Amino acid sequence: MTIEDRDDAYLITHALAKATLSRLRDVETEQVAFRKGLVKLGRICGYEIIDGAMETEYVPVETPLAETTGERVTGLDDVVIINVLRAATPFVEGLLKAFPRAKQGIISAGRDEEAGMNEDGEFPITIDYVKLPDITDHDTVIVADPMLATGSTMSAVLDHVLSEADGFENLFVLSAVSAPDGLIRVGNAVPEADLLTVAIDDRLDEDGFIVPGLGDAGDRAFRTT
Repeated sequence: MTIEDRDDAYLITHALAKATLSRLRDVETEQVAFRKGLVKLGRICGYEIIDGAMETEYVPVETPLAETTGERVTGLDDVVIINVLRAATPFVEGLLKAFPRAKQGIISAGRDEEAGMNEDGEFPITIDYVKLPDITDHDTVIVADPMLATGSTMSAVLDHVLSEADGFENLFVLSAVSAPDGLIRVGNAVPEADLLTVAIDDRLDEDGFIVPGLGDAGDRAFRTT
């Protein structure tokens, strides 16, 4: 198993995930390679969720030579992936390679950088758009955002998800890089969520950015710097 329990989160330790993240961190990685890296990382994380959280069942298989028994993953049609715009778009593209039949939701959310962090380490969050599919108690819900920094954005997003969910089988918050403060905030706010990340970084700087981090994932993916 390449998912480790680190108390505040579950850490995805697959070698390809770590190698891909290292490439994403590199300041020399340009836009196209950065986007492709996020897609690749999303696909790897999706496969890790399948391996770590989804069940299989035995099924008969007829090969060209004989009948045998195989396995198939159950629940792949009962997955909801929620894209936190905009940085998560390529990350979700990769997840969809693992879950091609997933229902998709979109929440456009962003923190007010000009207002800055308050004394509790939180940002004001603006939600501009929400479109979610029906979420049932059979569904595995994956809320994806490459960066989990202060946790302010994710907490606001999860409020909307929980208000519209009619129960769920599993709830995952998936990120590439997380800060300890954000993991604690989201974990306290939504204890029923399993927090998955490829890296838990050292800290937040005074502007609320993850250090060492990988910069602004949205700006690097969409070349808006």
